[in-house]
Amino acid sequence: MFLIDQFILLAAALILIGILSSQLSARLGLPVLVLFLLVGMLAGEDGPGGIMFDNAEAAHALGTLALAMILFDGGLQTPFSSIKKVWKPASALATLGVLVTGAVTGYAAAYILDLPLLYGMLIGAIVGSTDAAAVFSLLRNAGINLDKKLSSTLEIESASNDPMAIFLTVGLLEILVNGMEPGTQLLALFASQMGFGGLFGLLIGWLSVKLINNTQLSAAGLYPVLVAACGLLSFGITAYVGGSGFLAVFITGTVIGNSHFIARKNTFLFHDGLAWLSQITMFLVLGLLITPTLLLEVWLEGLVIALVLIFIARPLAVIPILALFRFKWREITLVSWVGLRGSVPIILAIFPYIFGLPGAALIFNVVFFVVLISATVQGSTLALMAKALKLTLPPQEKPAATLEIMSLKDVNADIVEITIDEKSRAAERRLSQLALPESAVVAMITRNDKIIAPRGSTQLLTGDHLFIVLKPAIRSFVNFVFSSKSKRKNLNTLLDEFKVKATTRILDLSHSYNIEVNCSENETLEQLIKSKLKDNVEVGKSVILENVELTIHEMLMDRIITVGVKMTAPKITKSK
Repeated sequence: MFLIDQFILLAAALILIGILSSQLSARLGLPVLVLFLLVGMLAGEDGPGGIMFDNAEAAHALGTLALAMILFDGGLQTPFSSIKKVWKPASALATLGVLVTGAVTGYAAAYILDLPLLYGMLIGAIVGSTDAAAVFSLLRNAGINLDKKLSSTLEIESASNDPMAIFLTVGLLEILVNGMEPGTQLLALFASQMGFGGLFGLLIGWLSVKLINNTQLSAAGLYPVLVAACGLLSFGITAYVGGSGFLAVFITGTVIGNSHFIARKNTFLFHDGLAWLSQITMFLVLGLLITPTLLLEVWLEGLVIALVLIFIARPLAVIPILALFRFKWREITLVSWVGLRGSVPIILAIFPYIFGLPGAALIFNVVFFVVLISATVQGSTLALMAKALKLTLPPQEKPAATLEIMSLKDVNADIVEITIDEKSRAAERRLSQLALPESAVVAMITRNDKIIAPRGSTQLLTGDHLFIVLKPAIRSFVNFVFSSKSKRKNLNTLLDEFKVKATTRILDLSHSYNIEVNCSENETLEQLIKSKLKDNVEVGKSVILENVELTIHEMLMDRIITVGVKMTAPKITKSK
């Protein structure tokens, strides 16, 4: 048996064990990263597996690649709307928060381990960032449903704070090992890391969307691979010029994920699986790298440092920042608690080995122990803490099926998934009563585990999932039709005009768009226009009523087929 054959067998066995162990996560109340690390440790030299692995550089390389893919997937699944809501507090936590956390923890570590202050600060910098893989896993896959603002803050902070921790770690190592001056050279390093990371992330993200949509590939399965290559290209180019590849790959993923591109749904599924594979592989390898018996030598010091990090450093960093942005005390408490450490600190703990820093083994073992304590204690109690603080929301039901247009190269269309809640304008109404824009088509409805063929007589119930094919230009109007009944928004702020079928009743138009038309509500638009125009009915003619202009767009013989609706005044009435 060749060596590579043995390696493939071993890798497959470990990955399978890792996947199966993830099923125990919910039952045991442990984050999956802890289970993956434990599997790696059991397979290592001190465990029953007996695998000898001490190649720090290989672990660093594999961990970096895996983390890049995890952050890229996180970016793909992060909507711009979430970033707009919380970018200020999240970015403050990702920079100033990491600095404060690292400084407080570092000072404590220097005292507890009786090390020089810079060595302690190095440990603080290494454990300064929260772990994106752990946070994404807990919030997106463990059934913990939080308010969108709160969950977005946690996710975006965890995805964007790694560059700050990496900068601090590399900067301190340059000072300790290479004698770099902690003044202008350190500031230049910070500027290049963040500046190039942001610039190349945006630029390559934009170019990637252009490339994806203008490349005709022979197989649809190649599009997700092309997207992955664009993400890795962003990381590689940025790192080559001295920027933060981790920041760049997250931004590139966010730009691509919020754009209209070919095979979008398949790409998301592909990268979700790839991120899981990266996470499993990374934690297994990091688990193999550690020698568990050596952890016993630093367990007490590591425990005290972990407690300082969890109960002192993290709250000191979070409380003033979120208080400044007017977060509620319960939200501040939860964010303070969700400071999970994971793969990034362990990967950064390998850096002292690579730089040849004396005492690198002690730093690695302490950091590993701190990560285990943080992930176990904070990760396993996150759901309990959220419930105790009354911040959990009811779980959102998932549709029984999904739809996707496989190629959008020559089709200017999207498929939008909409869930009906009890406050929606569309709840308890029939499809024929929705007055949807003429180019919007309800393609499928799922209810519980059933698929319902959409007909005009189909009544929409709370919890139904609708899949609507539409042109991007009318999406805002479609969103309005399904919005809350209490919503007060002037359609003048959306598009100039949208088209509906002439058979649409005045009553349905008024209910769906919260507009007022003073006439018989049971009349159709065709009947109304003909009654106003008399014998002057032809394409292009308009009827103006109070705050609405109705224009004939299409006719068949003497029948009006399509009518354009345009708001002309901000007057709005209550929903029926």
